[in-house]
Amino acid sequence: MTPTTNMPVTQTPSPSADDIQVLFDRIAPVYDHFNQQLSFGLHQVWKQMAVDWSQATVGQVGLDVCCGSGDLALLLARRLGKTGQVYGLDFAPAQLAIAQHKAAQRVGLAPLSWIEGDALQLPFDHNQFDVVTMAYGLRNLTNVPQGLSELQRVLKPGCRAAVLDFHRPSSEWLRQFQQWYLDNVVVAAAQRFNLTDEYAYISPSLDRFPTGQTQMQLAQTAGFSDATFYPIAGGLMGILVLIK
Repeated sequence: MTPTTNMPVTQTPSPSADDIQVLFDRIAPVYDHFNQQLSFGLHQVWKQMAVDWSQATVGQVGLDVCCGSGDLALLLARRLGKTGQVYGLDFAPAQLAIAQHKAAQRVGLAPLSWIEGDALQLPFDHNQFDVVTMAYGLRNLTNVPQGLSELQRVLKPGCRAAVLDFHRPSSEWLRQFQQWYLDNVVVAAAQRFNLTDEYAYISPSLDRFPTGQTQMQLAQTAGFSDATFYPIAGGLMGILVLIK
């Protein structure tokens, strides 16, 4: 795969961090169900790709930022094994409660610690982690450059981070399909649970989100020695792979 090309970012009003926290607490009861249904189960494949590209190995100490209901943290914990350690951080307590419940039902994993905290002010030391992951979190931060700087700060020199998120594809017809799907499938499904506004939020958040080329530039400005963006799913999603 080759890095994506840059596309202009449309500027739309940004919600506050408190607004985003309330949103993710509200959608927590249906979050896993919607992810599975609306991605046709592919979200687990994409999260596994992030773990694979992070080059996590047995016995390491890992951090999953914006861990939500814990899917990626659990995949990372399986990769690191019983001799490793994984911290899952999120600012939505309802999501963390679900993550903790899911982890209690799994065996053969690295020990997991669930922490309520802010991705823009990570409560960890410099150079603490061997591997860092994030799925569908960077796009929701109120300050993307600061979020990348925090990932760089807590990662050990020479180690990797892998960041999975939505992406606007370069293909015009794929962009049209993505917008149609968000408007007519995702939001329509959310209406059945009275969560229309919460899922309508995805599209404007994606409009504000830097595209792949810009993400690489921001990561290098944040101090990463190497940054490569890999478009996946036809460019509808992407994984930013970072080396400190």
